[in-house]
Amino acid sequence: MADSNVAYDADVIVVGAGNAALSAALAANEAGLKVIVLEKAPEHDRGGNTYFTGGAIRFSYKGIDDVLKLVPDMSEAELDVIEVGTYPESKYFEDLMRVTEGMSDQEMANYLVRDSFPTMQWMTKQGVRLVPSWSHQAFKIDGKFRFWGGLCLEAVGGGKGLSDQLFEIALKKEIAVHYATAATKLLVNQSGAVEGVTVKGPDGYRNLYAKSIVLAAGGFEANAEMRARYLGAGWDLAKVRGVRYNTGDAINMALDIGAQSFGHWQGCHAVAWDLNAPPFGNRSITDLYQKHSYPFGLIVNANGERFVDEGADFRNYTYAKYGKQILTQPQRVAYQLFDQKTLHLLREEYRIKEVTMAEADTIEDLAEMLDIDPEGLAATVMEYNAAVQPGEYNPTVLDGVHTEGIEPAKSNWALPFDSPPYQGFGVTCGITFTFGGLRINQRGQVMDTSEEPIKGLYAAGEMVGGLFYNNYAGGAGLMAGSVFGKLAGTSAAVDAQA
Repeated sequence: MADSNVAYDADVIVVGAGNAALSAALAANEAGLKVIVLEKAPEHDRGGNTYFTGGAIRFSYKGIDDVLKLVPDMSEAELDVIEVGTYPESKYFEDLMRVTEGMSDQEMANYLVRDSFPTMQWMTKQGVRLVPSWSHQAFKIDGKFRFWGGLCLEAVGGGKGLSDQLFEIALKKEIAVHYATAATKLLVNQSGAVEGVTVKGPDGYRNLYAKSIVLAAGGFEANAEMRARYLGAGWDLAKVRGVRYNTGDAINMALDIGAQSFGHWQGCHAVAWDLNAPPFGNRSITDLYQKHSYPFGLIVNANGERFVDEGADFRNYTYAKYGKQILTQPQRVAYQLFDQKTLHLLREEYRIKEVTMAEADTIEDLAEMLDIDPEGLAATVMEYNAAVQPGEYNPTVLDGVHTEGIEPAKSNWALPFDSPPYQGFGVTCGITFTFGGLRINQRGQVMDTSEEPIKGLYAAGEMVGGLFYNNYAGGAGLMAGSVFGKLAGTSAAVDAQA
């Protein structure tokens, strides 16, 4: 219930300007309300972590007919060579529960799964354009591009394209975006309802008032102190894959007024990131510092030792947890190695000029060039090659081509490493986003420590806890941002009109 004595600057204020935030803003705008978006970054750095994603979105679909509802302009030539299969709700839910070790909040997971396809339809209705993820999620087998791992579509232009599209749509709908304006404090009235936010902008501090506030300002991955405090030793040294602005401010503002913390505060999404990448994301390179084709090669540390099962699962289900494994290795460094049998499978990020790599005709020379212990690497490769079992190699399925008698095993895609010249790529740990955050209810309202909703306050995106634990399913982050952003914006609009 709005306070009639307050002069409101907007009906709904959204804190943040990534995918979740702009989804919330568009949903609130559909109700005909005045919406203000607060973007902490200056305009040239806008978009939050969305800008640095690959743009792939995980949603449930029954087959090509559902996909065509989202990409209706696919050509006959494309239809002739595409094979998307199906991704039913039951499989989506199963994947979420499997990678989170059964910890994902079931109510949140169910809502995400059930609302994924309707939200994709809503996004395209808003004007977001999608395209098959030809280069990231498909391999051509027997003349058909076969999509794997539950992902088949991405935003046109990837994460940068999704961000740019959302801002263009918001501009057309006359949603005001205040750049270089950081929210610093939530304003609470005598009844305990949130009625506004204190911001610091180019002209200093001021208060903005609204009937509903939606927090969607990301996690604390860009805050070295919070990383060390919650994630543990060494995390202050990790590189940040995305923006420098996600420092946990909105989470802390909510906790300061009694919001309930929720989720896996020691967990995060972290990936293999180029060894010589800058401390924060580069807007020209975006997500191309990542190195995600490791299932088709070997991963070793500086001693030449393997330390993970590269073929445990599709990279969609392992890449977000293997990044943190690198952080525990000597010098926080690992090396992805490939021979000529699999080089053609490498994703485009391996071919950019800003890459830490070497090529050599012998294992020992490759080790010398990459600063790996030569004897250690030679022994590892010899042991691995002797453990590889025969089988039918197929990169589009869990092919069962595996090793026996070594630890760690390689469970799929295990081919002898024996076809020079060899290539190696130096990587370190790059953190994407954190898993701990706020608790929300089925309407997207932020809950307090007494299990009551805080009136006037909603949240969405990476700052909401409870969905991801230990690991993450690729593309589920963007989908969760859209699903729960839409939910929060819709609920905020309904309550603003009460």
